Amino acid sequence: VQLVESGGGLVQPGGSLRLSCAASGSIYSINDMGWYHQAPGKERELVATITRGGSTNYADSVKGRFTISRDNAKNTVYLQMNSLKPEDTAVYYCYAGVKRGLLTGLYDYWGQGTQVTVSS
Repeated sequence: VQLVESGGGLVQPGGSLRLSCAASGSIYSINDMGWYHQAPGKERELVATITRGGSTNYADSVKGRFTISRDNAKNTVYLQMNSLKPEDTAVYYCYAGVKRGLLTGLYDYWGQGTQVTVSS
C-alpha cells in the first residue's frame, strides 16, 4: 500500500493551499484517513481526521480554517487550508487505516510528507 501526497508549497500568510493524498495498492477497505504535521524540532501532531462515513475531527489550532474531505471511490483524502499562518509551516503527512483483505487486520500507512511553508 502506498500513499502519495501532493499540493504542498510556499504561500503567503492569509493564503490557501489544498493537499491531496491518494492511496493505492492492495486495498480491501480504508477506515479513518487524516493528516498530521511536524514542524522542525517538534513532535508530529494531529491536524484533522475523517471517518469512512465522513465524520471529522480537527485540532483546535485549525478549526474554522482547514477542511478535511475524502473521496472513497478514489481512496483519496484532501485538506483544504485557508487563512494560513506562519505557524502552520510544517511537513504534512497523510495516513490511512487500511484493511488489505476481509479477514486481515487494520494497519496504518503513511505518506512520505509534503512541505508547507507560510512566509512573506
